[in-house]
Amino acid sequence: MFDIPFLDLPPLRGASGTVRLPGSKSISNRVLLLAALAEGETLVHEPLASDDTQVMLDALRALGCEVQPAESRAGGSALRIGGLGGRLRTHEAALFLGNAGTAMRPLTAALALLAATQGGRFELSGVPRMHERPIGDLVEALRALGCDIVDLGQPGYPPLRVQGQAGGRLRTQAPIPVRGDVSSQFLSALLLALPLVSEAQDIVIEVQGELISKPYVHITLKLLARFGIEVAHEQWRRFTVPRGSRYRSPGAIHVEGDASSASYFIALGAIAAHGGAPLRIEGVGSDSIQGDIRFVDAAQAMGARVQAGPGWLQVSRGAWPLQALTLDCNHIPDAAMTLAVMALYAEGTTRLTNIASWRVKETDRIAAMATELRKLGAAVTEGPDFIEVTPPARWQPATIHTYDDHRMAMCASLAAFNALAGRPASDGPGLPVRILDPRCVGKTFPDYFETLFGVVSADAQDVPVITVDGPTASGKGTLAAALAARLGYHTLDSGSLYRTTALAALQDGIAPDDEAALARLAALLDLRFEGAAVMLRGRPVSDELRREDVGSLASRIAALPAVREALHSLQLAFRRPPGLVADGRDMGTVVFPDAALKVFLTASAAQRASRRHKQLISKGIQANITDLRADLEARDARDRTRSIAPLKPAEDALALDNSALSVDESVDVVLGWWQQRRPFD
Repeated sequence: MFDIPFLDLPPLRGASGTVRLPGSKSISNRVLLLAALAEGETLVHEPLASDDTQVMLDALRALGCEVQPAESRAGGSALRIGGLGGRLRTHEAALFLGNAGTAMRPLTAALALLAATQGGRFELSGVPRMHERPIGDLVEALRALGCDIVDLGQPGYPPLRVQGQAGGRLRTQAPIPVRGDVSSQFLSALLLALPLVSEAQDIVIEVQGELISKPYVHITLKLLARFGIEVAHEQWRRFTVPRGSRYRSPGAIHVEGDASSASYFIALGAIAAHGGAPLRIEGVGSDSIQGDIRFVDAAQAMGARVQAGPGWLQVSRGAWPLQALTLDCNHIPDAAMTLAVMALYAEGTTRLTNIASWRVKETDRIAAMATELRKLGAAVTEGPDFIEVTPPARWQPATIHTYDDHRMAMCASLAAFNALAGRPASDGPGLPVRILDPRCVGKTFPDYFETLFGVVSADAQDVPVITVDGPTASGKGTLAAALAARLGYHTLDSGSLYRTTALAALQDGIAPDDEAALARLAALLDLRFEGAAVMLRGRPVSDELRREDVGSLASRIAALPAVREALHSLQLAFRRPPGLVADGRDMGTVVFPDAALKVFLTASAAQRASRRHKQLISKGIQANITDLRADLEARDARDRTRSIAPLKPAEDALALDNSALSVDESVDVVLGWWQQRRPFD
C-alpha cells in the first residue's frame, strides 16, 4: 500500500493481463463474526486483509476469541477462528472499529443482546467519520427488545456503550421493526445477532420502508445458512429467525473475491482493454453470491464486452465511446460509484438514481463525487438520491480529494485514462491526475494501486522521470530512494547495475579489459530488485555491492561502450507508471534526456569521503579516510574525462550542493522544484 500523502498518475492508455482480487469485505467481516459466535473451530480461507477486517479481528481477540493464521489451500492465506459458542468469555471491553460499518453495526447488535442476557459492558467507537454515520434505527430496535444502550456522543450515532446484567430477559415475542431505507446493515446486524437469543421461540423482524441494498442482505442470509441458520423471508419485508437456532461451524469456508473491487477492473477493461489481449479478473465470477456482480450488466449496457465463468471474468472494450445510461442503482450501491467515473468516457449524460445510501457511507459520496468530477471538467447535477454526469468538454488536470474514502480513491484512478477520451489535438497529450491520501484504499484493497500498475500501460514519454546525477558518494542513491518513497515512484540505481555486473565479473573471473565477455555477462545478468534488496543469481548481494573492489571495477567497466549498450535497454525498462526516480552519472544526459526534472547533486570531496568512511565502518569494513578521499578524487577525474557519457550536469539540470544538508532537507528542496513543474494547484 502506498503510504504517501499523494500519488500522481500519469496519462494511461491501455490495460491487459490478470488481476487477482482480494477477498470480499462484506463476506469477510460477516464470516469472521459468525465464526467467532459459532460452536467449534472454523478455517476461513482467503479472508480480506485490510483496515476494516483488522479492526474486526482486533475486536474478536479483545472479546476472548482465538484467532490464528493457518495454511490455506493453493498457498493462499487463511485464519483459524476458535468460536465462542454464543457465550461471552470477556464481559468488559473497549472496542475501536475505525470506519468499518461492517464491524460497528453487527458487533453493536451482538454485544447488546449478549450483554443483556449474560451480563457485560462494552464500548464501541471509531474514527470521527464513523461518529457521523447513523446507527440510531438499529439502536432503537435493540432498545425495544430490552437492551441497555448508552449514547456516549450525539444520540443516534457512535460511540456507544452496551451493558446489562446476567439473566436479563428480552422482549422477542412481538415482531421487531427496523427501517430499511437508510442502510441494509441495520437489518443484517439484527439477522446476525438474533440467533444468539432465539432458544425459546421464532423471532420476527419487520422492515419498515423500502429495503435498500437487498443484495447485501442476500449475502447475510447465504452466510447464515452456511453456519446452520435458515432464515425465511417474505418479499424482503418480514424475516423469521427460527426457534432454537445455534451457530455451528461449517468447518471451513472460502471468501470469494470482492465484487465491488472487481468493478474498477471491469470498468478498466471497458475503457482501456483495446487492440490486444483482454483484462482477466480472478476471484469472482458468474457463481458469485454478491449483488455487486450485477455491475457486469451495467458495464455491458455502457459498452463493455464481458465473458464470465466460475470465479473469473474477462473484459475488453466493446462500444467506444461508452454509452450513457439511466439506472436505478439500488441493487449495486457501492459499485455504482464506478459507473459515475465510467460516465466520463460515455456519449451523453449518465443518470444514477436510488443512491441515497451514498450520503451515509464513509463520506457523503454524492457530494464528494460531484465535487471531484467537476474538477476534471465534467458537468454534474446532484440530488438527494441521484447524480447526473456529462463528460468534460475539456479535461483538466485535477487534484482529487478522497475524503478518507477508499472507493473515491479507486474510482478516481480511472480518470487517468483521459487520453483515450477523444480529447482535441489542441489540448495536447493526456493529463495526469493527482490522488490525495492514496493509503485510504487500505480499507478494502491495500494493494490496489500496485495491482493497477501491474496491468496498465502508458506511453514512455508520459511517465514522469526525475534524474539525480552526481559524483561518487554524493548521496545520489539515498536522495533518489527518499524521493521515490515520498512520491510512490519506482527507483533505478544505475550504479547497482554496473556494480552488479562488476560483482558477477569478479565471481566469474572475467578480466576487466575483456569488453566482449563483460557485455555478454551484462546482457544475461540474472538481476532482480526486491524493495531495497538487490538479488544476483537468486542471492541477496546489497552489502557486497558496497565493496571497494566492486565499486572500482564498476567505474572502469562503465566506460566500456559494449557494456553500456547491454545495460541501456534494462535501464529504459524501469520507466513505468506511476513514475521513476533514476540516479547515476548520465541519467539526465544520456539515458533519460527528456526527464521532467534533472538534479545534479554535489558535495565536497572531504564530505563525500567522510560519508563513505562512516558507511563502511558501520558495516564492519575497515577503511582509511585519506585513501577514500584520494580514490574518490581519482574516480571523479576518470568519470569526467571518459569518452563515453562523461560525468557532467545536463544543460537543464538544477545543481544541489548537499554538503551541509540532511537527506530530508535535500528531499524537500527537490520536491519543491518538482511541485513547480507539475500542473496541479
